Amino acid sequence: MLKFKVLGPLEIRLPDGRVLVPGSAKVCKVLSLLLLQNEVTSVDLFIRELWGDEPPRSCLTTLQTYIYHTRRMFDRDLAIGPGGPVLVTRPPGYELLVADEQVDAKHFERLVRQGRAALDLDRVEQAAALLRQALELWRGPALANISGGDVLSGHITHLEELRIRATELRIEADKRLGRRRDLIPELRALVVSYPLNEWFHLQLMTELQHCGRRAEALQAYHDLRRILDEELGLEPTAEVRRLQRDLLAPTA
Repeated sequence: MLKFKVLGPLEIRLPDGRVLVPGSAKVCKVLSLLLLQNEVTSVDLFIRELWGDEPPRSCLTTLQTYIYHTRRMFDRDLAIGPGGPVLVTRPPGYELLVADEQVDAKHFERLVRQGRAALDLDRVEQAAALLRQALELWRGPALANISGGDVLSGHITHLEELRIRATELRIEADKRLGRRRDLIPELRALVVSYPLNEWFHLQLMTELQHCGRRAEALQAYHDLRRILDEELGLEPTAEVRRLQRDLLAPTA
């Protein structure tokens, strides 16, 4: 099956194993928008992404050229018979007719929804498996080989935020399954990757405390406090400070 990958560098995986990346940066942007929009992508949205607030007078003609090259790529390089992706003109713009399971971002979003629903129903093992499967779709930052404009940057931010949320939910599922000690190495990596995410810091402190590593938990608190002070001039949240006080309390 033809696969479109955006959770990492943009690429198209052909059924025979070959990988295709459009040669034009503008065509890459056009294709990315078509893949990430959940509806018809308007001409205005294309123009905003491609040229920002100062489009040239020829922007409509130039956009039509990019659409032509995108269609040509589908007809020439991705011709896989009936049922393949089709780029159609639909007012007020264009739409790519492609199955959700062929786009990794759409597959990711569906798995996260299913994982969240399973966790809400206390189907913890199922939730952990679904969320882990969702996170394994990522190959690096979304659209890592594209310099996105305002529109694509919004889509990238949404996907990255959902990736963080999926990670939080999967950690919660693993905690409920008793895999707490195994979480510590991952949480140490997460606080480095997301130094301003207090939830990850709090989980690291909590799991270190749970494993009897109180001194390391206190060091994790001091690391967070330093980062917040240096970067934002803020103190940790009340929840984090309460845990620090618990860590300092004499043991029985």
